Amino acid sequence: MPASPNSEKIALVRSYNRFFTRHIGVLSERLLQTEFTLTELRVLYELAHHGDQQPAALCRQLGLDRGYLSRIVGRFESAGMVAKIASAVDGRAKLLHLTDHGRAVYEPLDRRSCEEVGDMLARFDEADQQRLLDAMATIQTLLEKKGVMKFAQPFVVRTHQPGDLAWIARRHGEFYVEQQGWDSSFETMVEQICGDLEHDFDPAAERCWIAEMGGERVGSIAITRSGEAGVAKLRLLLVAEQARGSGLGAHLVDTCHEFARNAGYRRMRLWTTNHQEDARHIYRNKGYVLVAEEPVHAFGKAMINETWELDL
Repeated sequence: MPASPNSEKIALVRSYNRFFTRHIGVLSERLLQTEFTLTELRVLYELAHHGDQQPAALCRQLGLDRGYLSRIVGRFESAGMVAKIASAVDGRAKLLHLTDHGRAVYEPLDRRSCEEVGDMLARFDEADQQRLLDAMATIQTLLEKKGVMKFAQPFVVRTHQPGDLAWIARRHGEFYVEQQGWDSSFETMVEQICGDLEHDFDPAAERCWIAEMGGERVGSIAITRSGEAGVAKLRLLLVAEQARGSGLGAHLVDTCHEFARNAGYRRMRLWTTNHQEDARHIYRNKGYVLVAEEPVHAFGKAMINETWELDL
C-alpha cells in the first residue's frame, strides 16, 4: 500500500537531487513553474540553509563560473534578496547574505519542493520507498568514492575556524608517521607552528585555509610572515589520502599565492625535505626554485632540508 513519506525521507531525496544535478551539469536549465532557474534556486538554497557564503566558495561548491554567479547575485541584489556584507574574520572580504526579503521569497519555494518530493514518494509503498532511497544512496556513495566530479571541484576551501589548527597538527603527525615513518617530534614542530600562528595571527598578512570533501577535513595550507620585508612563508601544506588526484594540492598553493599578491608580498619561501616528493612536484610546477639544501638527521630519519622560493 502507498505510504506517506516522513520529512527525513523527503530531505534525503532533495539531497540526492542537489547532488545529481551538480554531477550531470544541468544547473543552467530553467526550473518549471517558477521564475528562477535551477542554478538560482541552488544559490538561494545554500544561503538559506548554510548561512553567509564567500562567492569563491559558492562557485566551487556548485561548479559555477564566477562571472555567471556574479550575474545571478547582481539580479538578487537588485531585487533586495541578497546583500554583500563584510566578513567578521577579514573586513576586506565580502560574504553573500540572504536578506529577510530573500528568505520570504525562498521559503515558499522550499516548501513546494518538499511537497513535490513527498507526492512522488507517496506513489510507492514503504518497501519501494526504501529501495529507491537505498539506490540513490548507492549512486551517491559510488560517485563520491570514485571522485567523479566533472562539473564541480570535489572540495571546498575555507579559512580556518576554532579547532582547525589542532586538527592540522594532529593530522600532520599521523600522516608522516604512516607515510614517512617519522617520529612524534615532527608533530611537536607543527604544533609550535600552529601555536605561533594562533597567538600572533595578523589577518592582513597571514591566512590559514582548510579543505573539505563531503564535510570532512582533507587538507590545509597557510601563509605567514617571514620577518623579511616583502617575503611570505608557505606553510602547513597537507592533502589527505582520499583527496589525492583531485588537484587539491595545486589549488591550495594557488589560493596562497593569490592572497600573497593581494597582501603586497613580492616573494614566497617554503621549507620542505627531499622525502616529500608529491609536494616538491607541486612546487616545481608552480615555478618554485630550490635555493638552499642541507643534510640533517631529523624526526628520526636522515634527510635533506630544502628551501624553495618563488618570485610573485
